[in-house]
Amino acid sequence: VQLVESGGGLVQAGGSLRLSCAASGRAFNLFTMGWFRQAPGKEREFVASINWSGTTTEYADSAKGRFTISRDNAKNTVYLQMSSLRPGDTAVYYCSKRVGTEYKHWGEGTQVTVSS
Repeated sequence: VQLVESGGGLVQAGGSLRLSCAASGRAFNLFTMGWFRQAPGKEREFVASINWSGTTTEYADSAKGRFTISRDNAKNTVYLQMSSLRPGDTAVYYCSKRVGTEYKHWGEGTQVTVSS
């Protein structure tokens, strides 16, 4: 399984970005996918997840009301639409595939920088 994130960049506070995560391999549509982020000097933290069918999503409190996770199983891609961005959202964002109860596969990440 290979996961490739894209869509990061530099944005001003209050702006929006849409991250994408393209997955290779079969059976993408069978797995829950998640987005995580890691800011400098901090541990990686959960941001959002979406189940195989897209009918169930979960968000960290920091993401609720501002971020939306979605997926297109025909394109083997999961998205993270981020709006009302804050400097505190600055981090490397990773997508991951959940196998069982653990997130076991990770991409290289995409940098998101929010300026004040």
